[in-house]
Amino acid sequence: MKTIEVQLFGAFSELVPERVLQVDVEGDLVGDLRRAMQVQLMEGWPSFRNGLLAYSAFADERRVLRDGERLPEDGRVAVLPPVSGG
Repeated sequence: MKTIEVQLFGAFSELVPERVLQVDVEGDLVGDLRRAMQVQLMEGWPSFRNGLLAYSAFADERRVLRDGERLPEDGRVAVLPPVSGG
């Protein structure tokens, strides 16, 4: 198991004042992080918009990461909720 540091943006940034969440992940893929973070959100913030994570992207310092890709070696990612605008 590894701990991933997830920088929070948008609606996720309201979860904790530090805007960073530590998520324990079993596995090495972004999809593993998504599942672990979903469990943590449901346990820690049951009133949070449950479906938002499914539509959000994860990114490292350079690019958006897909669920089948390996997590970054440095253990740091950002979660990016969908945005709308005109």
